[in-house]
Amino acid sequence: MNAIESMISICRTHARSVKRWRDGQMALRCCAAGMVEAGTQFRRVNGHLHLRSLPDMLEKVTQTADSTVHDEAITAA
Repeated sequence: MNAIESMISICRTHARSVKRWRDGQMALRCCAAGMVEAGTQFRRVNGHLHLRSLPDMLEKVTQTADSTVHDEAITAA
C-alpha cells in the first residue's frame, strides 16, 4: 500500500465516527484531522538526507548526457 492510499484509509477511519455532517467545512476539518493523524504514522523515506543534493546531481547527469554525441549511422531493415 502506498502513502496516499494509507492516508486515505486513515482519513476514512477517522471520519467513520462522525454521525451527522453539518456542512462542507466540517468535512474539510475532519479530513484535515485525519491527514494529521496519518502524518504521525508515516515513516521516513530511505535516503532522505541526500534529497538536498538531488538537484545538483541531476544537473550533472543532464550535462553529461547532453555532451555525448551520437554520430553513428542508423540503418533500419
